Amino acid sequence: MSKVVIKGELPSLNEYIKAERANRYAAAKLKKRYTALCSVYARASRNSGVEFSWPFAKKFVLDGFMKAGLLGNDNRKHITGFQDEFAVDKRNPRVEIDEITEDE
Repeated sequence: MSKVVIKGELPSLNEYIKAERANRYAAAKLKKRYTALCSVYARASRNSGVEFSWPFAKKFVLDGFMKAGLLGNDNRKHITGFQDEFAVDKRNPRVEIDEITEDE
């Protein structure tokens, strides 16, 4: 199984919508910032041998992984499904993206 860990928290959809409604450029700025953050962690993981052979995740992660070259596209041909699990770790907030294969 491959894994990418992104330190910190990503904005929720509600936070993104709130930014869109507050200012026409706020949501674009938010998306650009978090896409870049995801891309940095994806590139670092790629340099350490992590490869994903399946499509996954949500918008900031998808765009960041595409920018880093870990995902070819975020269309339906590449997105087969999502499986979300949530746990809170206040001492070490992070987002973990795991590759799940059919064999698991």
